Amino acid sequence: MSCVLFNEYPTQDGKRIVEICLNAERSLNALSLDMIDLIQPQLDQWQDDDRVVAVILDSAGSKAFCAGGDVVSIYKAISEDSNAKFAEAFFTREYTLDYTIHTYSKPIICWGSGIVMGGGMGLMNGCSHRIVTETSHLAMPEVTIGLYPDVGGSWFLNHMPGRTGLFLGLTGNPMNAADALFLGLADRFISVELRQSMLESLQAESWGDANAAVNRVLRGLEQESQACFSSRSPVRNHYDFIQQITDHDSVTGFVDSLLSVESDDKWIKRAQKAIHHGSPLAINLIKKQLEVTKHMSLKEVFCAELILSVQCCQHKEFPEGVRALLVDKDADPQWRFKTLADVDNAYVDKFFLSPWQKNPLAEM
Repeated sequence: MSCVLFNEYPTQDGKRIVEICLNAERSLNALSLDMIDLIQPQLDQWQDDDRVVAVILDSAGSKAFCAGGDVVSIYKAISEDSNAKFAEAFFTREYTLDYTIHTYSKPIICWGSGIVMGGGMGLMNGCSHRIVTETSHLAMPEVTIGLYPDVGGSWFLNHMPGRTGLFLGLTGNPMNAADALFLGLADRFISVELRQSMLESLQAESWGDANAAVNRVLRGLEQESQACFSSRSPVRNHYDFIQQITDHDSVTGFVDSLLSVESDDKWIKRAQKAIHHGSPLAINLIKKQLEVTKHMSLKEVFCAELILSVQCCQHKEFPEGVRALLVDKDADPQWRFKTLADVDNAYVDKFFLSPWQKNPLAEM
């Protein structure tokens, strides 16, 4: 069985809606290089096919849209290949796919139900119409594996209200459907039960104006879904707290401020736990990455992320984080620096040096 399924659905006016279905349910549809290499040529082909009016991006099963990139495969490749050639190929092709989705000329509807993390966030956030449901659970928890929020995270975290992106990037705190709508990570809430109704309504539409056709359908389904929608948004409710706790000139100030808070609030305690157990090096990388990319274009962001991701694969922090949490699962990563005070700024700077004369994404 293929790790990606492609389906076509005829519309009443002779056009076609196409579907990309991630099909690796056992791994929570973790995005593999094989998946990427199947999806990219299909999107390129559909771009030039006048019969195709819209793309649906979804997944098999109900647990997850996509729980992240296939970092275990990257870890294994790094272990066998000290030059990290597989990792460079993976990130180059993944970011090319993400950029393609961001800049696609036809509507791409992402059904972001269930778990949406890491690489799944990269896929979803490029789509023109991003749907969350009552089961959506979003996060960028890379700090726990010694990485940083990539796949365009530097772009969408920097575009969130206030300093919410910085806080969520550093802590990896989860987001529900209401959070996603508040933060600009989603466009519509639709009940999970209306998935089939969405497809049938899209098929019944007139496709003179593709974006208008999609909006008509999704708007109606969103209205139908209001009884299932919970407006409770922990991020919105903690907005003032986030602004206060991140108002520091150094990442050490932020972390010390967060860890000094005494609270029974589970959301705050979740953030404290992640920061306490996360990689001190990754915390520094995340803070600096968001600073250097703040005013970059989308393409420049992906080029900058490729540099940082490849460098992460050439140092030991990221592989050690994957080993501890996802391979050996001993939950005891041996971070290079034990505390933030130990982190060598000159060592951090090395991660931002390009290993190439010309970035592989320069012609993207």
